[in-house]
Amino acid sequence: MLKGRWIRAGFLGLSTCLAGLCATAQSVPANKPDSSASLSAEAPRSWIVDAAANELRALHHPNSYLRYRMHTIDLKGDQVRDVIESKDGSIARLILRDGRPLTEEEDKAERQRLNNMIASPSDYFKHVKNDGEGRKLADQLIRLMPDAMIYTYTPGQPQTGKNNGTEVVLDYKPNPKFSPPSAPAQALTGLEGRMWIDAKSHEVVRMEGTIFRAVNFGWGMVAHIYPGGHLVLEQENAGNNRWIFTKFQEDVSVRALMVKTIHVHTNVEAGSFQTLPGPIPYQDAIRMLLDTPLPKK
Repeated sequence: MLKGRWIRAGFLGLSTCLAGLCATAQSVPANKPDSSASLSAEAPRSWIVDAAANELRALHHPNSYLRYRMHTIDLKGDQVRDVIESKDGSIARLILRDGRPLTEEEDKAERQRLNNMIASPSDYFKHVKNDGEGRKLADQLIRLMPDAMIYTYTPGQPQTGKNNGTEVVLDYKPNPKFSPPSAPAQALTGLEGRMWIDAKSHEVVRMEGTIFRAVNFGWGMVAHIYPGGHLVLEQENAGNNRWIFTKFQEDVSVRALMVKTIHVHTNVEAGSFQTLPGPIPYQDAIRMLLDTPLPKK
């Protein structure tokens, strides 16, 4: 649900974020070279095929459950949440607002919201259903990435310095031969940027995207994405080869229904990852959240 932030707004969110924004993942072949001398021997697209398969696995994260903190700054303010991935979906508790502890009234309201989900599973699963739609769209768009773009090695292969290993750096731009199979996929035709892939694991370490030309949905009557928008994603291994986003930024302008232009400025950071021993029902996840004392700051 929450890793999906780039998936909703990045890899995919190129679409969902823009538009309003593995099945069984193939494993990375063990015999692919990862020495810097042989990196360019691989066709650029082959790195994306593997990276996309890994993103699908991370999106669905079978048999992997985490607890972490997510810090979001957007139009709703500055908020920190404690997040637990349950077997039913992710659940989050607001623990800090605008850099300060919650007031007694704010904490009471948050506890009531979470307790209501325990008392009314239908409310929780409505929430999960919405997330499921976003996950389904992400799945579809990630699968398109190898063919939706043209990939080239970046001269000089500039490293991020945040990854212990060697990174493959690829620039990407829309493939003129790509025919978007759906309206959301149209967003991919207006995006270009750069991608850093860990040469050993074939996981995406960083991805940058720029909306270099306008994108219309429904001839602009449903939505119009203005050029000049930017998207950034960073990921890391949170343990046991589970990759998850640690940073997501978006700065995008969208005109919806030919009426209102919305400027989306969002910064999301995730950290303090803990691996959970196994799946738990969402009700138990809520109880774990409510049993945890709020931070003093």
